Order: sequence, then structure tokens, then C-alpha cells
Amino acid sequence: MAAALKIEHFNLLDDGECDARITAAKKLLGKRLCILGHHYQRNEVFKHADFTGDSLKLSQLASKSDAEFIVFCGVHFMAEVADILTNGQRSVILPDLAAGCSMADMANLVKVNKCWAELSEILDPDQMVTPVTYINSAADLKAFCGNHGGIVCTSSNARAVLEWSFARREKVLFFPDQHLGRNTAKNMGIGLDQMIVWDFNKPLGGNTPEAIRAARMILWKGFCSVHQMFQPAHIDNFRSRHPEGKVISHPENALQVCEKSDFVGSTEYILRTVRASNPGDHWLVGTELNLVNRLADEMKPKGVKVEFMSPTVCMCSTMFRTDPQHLAWTLDNLVAGKVVNQIRVPADIARPAKAALELMLEVVD
Repeated sequence: MAAALKIEHFNLLDDGECDARITAAKKLLGKRLCILGHHYQRNEVFKHADFTGDSLKLSQLASKSDAEFIVFCGVHFMAEVADILTNGQRSVILPDLAAGCSMADMANLVKVNKCWAELSEILDPDQMVTPVTYINSAADLKAFCGNHGGIVCTSSNARAVLEWSFARREKVLFFPDQHLGRNTAKNMGIGLDQMIVWDFNKPLGGNTPEAIRAARMILWKGFCSVHQMFQPAHIDNFRSRHPEGKVISHPENALQVCEKSDFVGSTEYILRTVRASNPGDHWLVGTELNLVNRLADEMKPKGVKVEFMSPTVCMCSTMFRTDPQHLAWTLDNLVAGKVVNQIRVPADIARPAKAALELMLEVVD
């Protein structure tokens, strides 16, 4: 049996050669292949996607696809979700295994288990705390939630998930992104004095037993490296230049950024809102650069100006790892009958993780 083609043979190809190889491979593979492209993906790869969207939308599309091969141009946790929702019945492939997520890496099973054990010294977490993991997390953390009566959320359904959680237990442990948890809870009327941050590097997360007992929201000390770059001063500067302008931000931004914004929502919400605007509107958008640049190009002919919030470049560097060279390598291997970089979640993790994901879909349906 012939060995798989080596990525080293593709790394020196220019984008034009890769484009030709990708196009040819897609034609040869036909309906056996489905390429998914996340909104934050670079344009050189995004243009080859059969479907585009946020992580959950793409995974749901994967679960409905009849394609034999699902090539996920995103990051590792997204491919895991696609594998879970397809019940391991498809070959889900991540073109570059180094495409991870720095936020997801801030919470791992060892740290979360340690947190749960420390909470157990103060109270009974399985009776009092609902673990909620943002979909931007590893499969074993979704499984942790499934095993402890918890649930998964996305940036678009976090409020509905928290409402469900608080109806069952009095506290929520929210990981890995503290900002989505804080912004959502505050909009529900939960005071900042009822929220604590769990610093996984400190005993009891850096909190006193009294603070833990009094808290309703236990926020993991995690964040998105892209969204932390946006600052309230960026909005102040925009408003001084464009008093009639509108500001829209992703809820992974800090509370102060979201409070200064006119609109706050998921990537799909941002796209939907800006696309519905009127000629002459001017938007400042606080989310990843590739998405904002594509949206600016799309809206320019319609007389709508879209401006990126930060004066410095803020792109998802791990998402950027998926380049035309890796996509061409992946597809050429499929043409040759070789599946490379397949993502497969073990069954003992996939089962409880899927339960937590399906519970989310049931709650927000």
C-alpha cells in the first residue's frame, strides 16, 4: 500500500498551484467531499468551502451531509464536534492538526476536575452547580458536563442555556471564556458582586469559601486572544470621528467593550445585523479581522461602511494555520485514497459529550 503524500511536498507550492489542485480534487471527489469553512478562516481557504458559518452551524451541516469526507477548515474543537454529531460515521478531517484554540486550551480536564474537587470541599457541586462549557472547548470537557448534569452553549444561545441552568441549580461554573459568561449573566440581571473568577493556578481559584458560597456565577479565567485586543478607547475614538456610527461587538469581548457597543451578538448575529443596515450606515465591528474584511467588501457596493475596531491586526492565528497548502495536501491524499489528519473522538468521551450537545439543542429549540 502506497504511503500518504507528505506535506513537505506541498509547503513550497504557491497559492495558485494549490488553488488548481484543490479545484481538481473537488471535481474528482464530487459528492464524496464536503468542505466546511469557518467565518474566521483566511480568504484563500474560505473561498473553497461548500458551506460557511460559525462552529455549531457547520457541525450541524456536517451531521446532515451524506459526504464521505468532511474537511473542516476551522480549529480542532470544531472538528471534534462534527465527529460527535456525525456519530463517527464520516471521516472528519482537520487539514492542519496545529490549528487549535488558545481559549479552549485555557481549560482542560485536569484543571476542571481539580476545580470540581475543590468546590466539593465547600459545597456539593453535583447538587448546587451546573457546569456549562462554551462550545469552544475540548470534547472531554463537553463530556465532563454531560457526566455532571451540565450542558454546552454557544455565543448565540448562552442566555437560554443559563436560564435553563439556573432553573435547576443555584450556581453555574462557566468555562472557558469568562467574558461570554459575565456579559450574558449581567444582561440577565445578575450582579457583578454575584460573580467570581476562578483562577486555576490558585487554591480555590483564588477565592474564599465565603465568596464561593455567595456566588451565582463561577467564571473560569479564560479569554479569546483575538477579542481581548479590543478596548473601550477604540469605541470612544470611533464615536468622536463618527457620532452617527454604530458599534457591534462579539460577546467574547470584555464587559466594558460590550457596554459601550450598540449591539452585541454572535458572528452570525453580526453578519445578519450589518447586512440588514441602510445605505450610509457606518459600522465599527469588534470581532476577527478576516470576517470583518469580507463583510466590508460585501457591504461597500451597498453604500455601507464597515470598519475594524482595533488599529492593530487581530486575526485568529491558530485558524490562520489552515492554508491552501494544507488543504491541497489533504485533498490530494483523499484522491489517492489516503485519509490524513482524521479527527476521531473516543466513544467513552463522545457519548456524554453528545448528550451535553443534544441537551443544548433541546433547550434552545
